[in-house]
Amino acid sequence: MNLTAWWTLAVVTLMLGALVRSRIAPATAVMGAMVTLLVTGVIEPGQAFAGFANPAPMTVAALFVLARAVEKTGGLQPVLAALLGDGPGHRTSMIRLLAPTAAASAFLNNTPIVAMLAPQVAEWTRRRGVSPSRFLMPLSFAAILGGTITAIGTSTNLVISGLLEQYGHAPLGMFEITKLGIPVTIAGIGLIILLAPILLPDRRGPRTHLEEGTREFVVTMQVEPNGALDHRAVEEGGLRHLMGVFLVDIERGTERLAPVTPSTVLHGGDYLTFVGRADLIVDLQNIRGLSSTEEKHLAGLDGPQHTFYEVVIGAESPLVGHTLKQGRFRSRYQGAVVAIHRAGERVRAKLGDVKLRHGDTLLLLTDPDFRDRWRDRNDFLLISRSGGNAPAMTRKAGVVGVITIAIVVLAGTGLMPILHASLIGAVSLVVLGVLTAGEARNAVDLDVILVIAAAFGIGAAIESSGLAVTSANLLTEAFGTLGARGVLLGIVVSTMVLTELITNNAAAILAFPIGMTAGTAAGFEPRTIALAIAVAASASFLTPIGYQTNTMVFGPGGYRLADYLRLGAPLTLLVLTLLVVLAGVGY
Repeated sequence: MNLTAWWTLAVVTLMLGALVRSRIAPATAVMGAMVTLLVTGVIEPGQAFAGFANPAPMTVAALFVLARAVEKTGGLQPVLAALLGDGPGHRTSMIRLLAPTAAASAFLNNTPIVAMLAPQVAEWTRRRGVSPSRFLMPLSFAAILGGTITAIGTSTNLVISGLLEQYGHAPLGMFEITKLGIPVTIAGIGLIILLAPILLPDRRGPRTHLEEGTREFVVTMQVEPNGALDHRAVEEGGLRHLMGVFLVDIERGTERLAPVTPSTVLHGGDYLTFVGRADLIVDLQNIRGLSSTEEKHLAGLDGPQHTFYEVVIGAESPLVGHTLKQGRFRSRYQGAVVAIHRAGERVRAKLGDVKLRHGDTLLLLTDPDFRDRWRDRNDFLLISRSGGNAPAMTRKAGVVGVITIAIVVLAGTGLMPILHASLIGAVSLVVLGVLTAGEARNAVDLDVILVIAAAFGIGAAIESSGLAVTSANLLTEAFGTLGARGVLLGIVVSTMVLTELITNNAAAILAFPIGMTAGTAAGFEPRTIALAIAVAASASFLTPIGYQTNTMVFGPGGYRLADYLRLGAPLTLLVLTLLVVLAGVGY
């Protein structure tokens, strides 16, 4: 390799390291790498910013708006209620859940689909006395598989379509990928239905842990009238920085104060509810002015003025790597964290000292408007209220359905490019009053758009520096002994490995120049390679961080890392085999 190729490899490696460690936001890592390659002369400005002029980012943005409209109008809620029902067994209920989820994911972004369905599925399992771990991971996997059916099923397909245009080929047709996506989806869902009841263990989510563990988790104390704490502020009375316990609620007569602030003044007779490590009760026993009282169930705090929410922290959240205190959680979010779950276990530590990680699930006590304030932000991947009724379908759900069908028909019949149809649909949703302009703007995940656009520049650098040719030669040497399909196997495996480590869009863009070089040299049509990379980049089933929907169900399902391998490994092997067999047909 020449010096430029080595430099490009170094920059890409540093970018991959940043993405894997999740220390900085993906958009920052990819944009930083692209700018570095630009200023060091590896790529020209036209190459660096080609992604911003490509149809893919704008199409993805328009489809984000469509998905937000579906979520707002509740169009999927009555469908879910009718589908789940009270089937005679797990597999029957799973069939009724997974098939429609995959079908919806073929035309809508899978992230909001899982965001809408996961809380309701968890509530349904709770009512039936079934562990949510039996259904939430299959829900995520079905949404991922369904996204491989059409060109608009996932942003990764649109990225591949944009890359084809950049390389001088026609973009993907609406149903061009279907010949791979349908068999992969049907076989994948069949395998999930067969194996999930056997391989997935019963796990408990944060809410269940809280309800079942209240004796060791909740302590209620009373402020003694005329005692040392009467008419003193919380912080002044030494209740702000206790070891092992955390004050979340004050009951004063018929009034409950939550969340509690450092300046809240205590009154004699107040009941204080502490949450955390109640085994370290010594912190409370040694405080003058407090006396023990009968333990109360924490779920009783779920009232009209405040309620519980479960939130999942995403990779792009500003909370990652910070403690609750460092992130100013209370003042910023107007909520109190009463539990942190990580890898299926409640974190047993002083909550304020825990550094938060990507995938952590927080159980919050806050006001009922919390979800409306934060649903369109990157702080949390999933926000679901613990308990309560599903949002009802609004009258405008039909309008959203008509617009969705129109986009599919216009793009599917070739009457209009996917970009044009999607943009018209997004604008129509605002004009018809389904979404406000602000809601449409907030629906677009700018970090995802920036990752897609900037990653085009990274792909151009890999191609122009000669790194793609060198990597393709190495791949051919490693798998070429197995023939042309061996090269295809190497391309698919490499893409799958990348997508488990970094975002699926970035994986597709990095794998594309290398795969195209190796695949065409082996005699494959460019579009065959492109389709195989698109499906492989979405096939993330082995870890909770490879795909957003996997992260979203990680905490609520109470999963551990090994649980993804239990079901994800056979599913990955199945998809890998089908891709090599189906994409190689006619070679």
